[in-house]
Amino acid sequence: MIYSHHVCLEHDTGEFHPECADRLRAIGHIFDREEFMYVPREEAPRGTLAQILRAHPQDHYDMVMDSVPSEGCIELDGDTMLSPKSGEAALRSVGAACAAVDEVATGRSRNAFCATRPPGHHAERNAAMGFCLFSNAAIAALHARDAHGFKRVAVIDFDVHHGNGTQDVLWNEPGTLYASSHQEDAFPYTGKAEETGPEGGCVVVNVPLPAGTASEVFRAAYTDTILPRLNDFKPDFMIISAGFDAHAADPMAHLRLQVADFEWLTRQLLAIARTHAERRVVSLLEGGYDTRALAACVAAHVRVLMEG
Repeated sequence: MIYSHHVCLEHDTGEFHPECADRLRAIGHIFDREEFMYVPREEAPRGTLAQILRAHPQDHYDMVMDSVPSEGCIELDGDTMLSPKSGEAALRSVGAACAAVDEVATGRSRNAFCATRPPGHHAERNAAMGFCLFSNAAIAALHARDAHGFKRVAVIDFDVHHGNGTQDVLWNEPGTLYASSHQEDAFPYTGKAEETGPEGGCVVVNVPLPAGTASEVFRAAYTDTILPRLNDFKPDFMIISAGFDAHAADPMAHLRLQVADFEWLTRQLLAIARTHAERRVVSLLEGGYDTRALAACVAAHVRVLMEG
C-alpha cells in the first residue's frame, strides 16, 4: 500500500530549499511505471489531535498550527519553513503514518510506504526543526503500541542525519526501540553511540559513521550492531524512517552509499519482520535531496516491500 496526498506538494518551503515538492514529483513519476501499477494507493487522511498528542504536548501542536501563515512563506527556524498549506500537509503526513499502521496491523496489507512531506524525524517533543513539524515515525510507533496493542515496536532510521526527534519522543516510552545509522558530526549533532536509552524506556542503538563511509562499512554497521540488537528485541511491529540522503549523489551530507545498499538493507529488515513481526512494516519517507537518486532509491525500496 502506498499513501500520499496532493496537499503535500503544496507545502511550499521557498525558493532553493532542498526539502521541496520536486522530491515527491520525482517519486510520483517512478510510481507511474508499469511495475508499480498494481500497488494499491490510498489518499492520506488527516492525522488526529489525539494521535499527535501521543508524541507532542498541546502547546507544540498549537504553535505549529497557529504559525501557519495565510500567505507567503515564513521561517520557524533557519531550516523549517511554513506556507499556507503546510499545516494541512503536516496533518496528512501524520495521518498517512497512522493509517498505514492501521492497514498493516489489521492484516489488510503486509506493509505500506508513505510518500508524504514534511518529514518528521527531527521534530522533538517540544520543537519543530530540520524541515520537520511533527514526529511522524514516533507517532506511528506509539499508535501501533497504544491503539493496536503491540508490545515491541521498533523504529529503524537509515537517514544520513540522526533522528533526534524520534529519539527524543520515544526516549521514555517502554516497549520501543530506536536504531539509527547516520553521519557523525553532522546536523543535528546528536546520536552518539553512548546514547542507549533509560532503564525501562526506549532501547536506543546509535551507530554514527564517519564522512566518506561507503557500502562495506555501512553494511557492517548493520550486520555487526543494529540487526543483532533488533533481532534480540524481537519486534512485533516495525517502522522504517526511510531517508535516502546517504546516497553518494546527495548534496546534504557525505556518505557514499548506492541504490544497492538501500535495497540490501530493506531486505535485511524485512527478513527480521518475517521472523518476529508477521511481516508488519510501515515505511515513512524522510530525507533524500538529489531527486534522481531519491527516485531510484525509493523504487528499489518499494520493489523489495512489494515482495513482502
